[in-house]
Amino acid sequence: MMTDAEHTGAGDPRRTIELLWGVREKPRRGPKPKLTVDEIVTTAIEIADAEGITSLSVRRGADKLGVSPMTIYTYIHSRAELLDLMMDRVHGELTDPPASHDWRVTMTILAEDAWEMYHRHPWMLQLTTGRLPLGPHTFAKHERELKAVDAIGLTDLEMDAVVAMVNGFVQGIARGSVESASLVRRSGLTDMEWWTASAPVLAEIPEADAGLFPLAARIGQAAGEAHGAASAPLHTFRFGLARILDGVEQLVTGGSGTSGTELPS
Repeated sequence: MMTDAEHTGAGDPRRTIELLWGVREKPRRGPKPKLTVDEIVTTAIEIADAEGITSLSVRRGADKLGVSPMTIYTYIHSRAELLDLMMDRVHGELTDPPASHDWRVTMTILAEDAWEMYHRHPWMLQLTTGRLPLGPHTFAKHERELKAVDAIGLTDLEMDAVVAMVNGFVQGIARGSVESASLVRRSGLTDMEWWTASAPVLAEIPEADAGLFPLAARIGQAAGEAHGAASAPLHTFRFGLARILDGVEQLVTGGSGTSGTELPS
C-alpha cells in the first residue's frame, strides 16, 4: 500500500554527499569499525523491499544488524541521509544498454530497466525526487539517459525535458502497476473476480445502466476481454512510451509539433 511520500535531498548536503561518494569511509586508525555504511544501506534496502518503507527505522535496522541504534547513528546521522544512500544504491543496479545507433531502442531499454527496478523496489515510488541524490550511480543513470538522445537534433533544454518526461511517465505508470498488485494482495480478489462481484450490483441501479455510458461500456468490455483485468499497466507503459518517443521523433524530424521551449511561460 502506498503512503505519504518522503523526500530525497532533505539531509545535510555536505554529510550526505560525502557519504554517497565514500569520503567518510576512508581507512582510519584505531579498532576496526563494527559496521560499514554499505552494510547499513544493504540492510535498509532489504527491509524496505520486504516490509515497505514505513517499516524502515533505525531501530529496525539495528535489530537486523545486531547492534544498538546509537551505533547506526555514528555512521548515518538521519533517515534523510539513509534514503539518499538507498536510492543511489538502487540506481547502481541499472547498467549501460547495448550499443545501438537507434536512439529509440536505447531509450526503450533504459525505460524498461527502470520499470523493472521500480517493481523490484516499489518503495522507490514513495520517495519524491525534486532533489535527486548527488551520488555516483544517480549521476551515471542521468548520463546514460542524456547520452541516448544526444546528437539526434534536440537542443540541450529539449534533451533535458525529454529525459524528465520519460522518467516521469515510467514512474507514474509503475506506481499504478504496483498499487494494482498491492490491491489484489490486500483484497484477495483479482480484477476479474472484483468485476464479477460488482457487475450484478451495478445492473440493479437504473442510473448505472450501460446504455447511458455506451463508450465506457464498449471500451471497458474490449479492454477487459483483451487483458483479462480492469487495467493492464504493462500494456499502458509500452504503448505510452512508444507514443512519447513518436512525439520526440516528430520534433526531431521537423514535424508539425510545437516544442515546449516555444510555449509562453
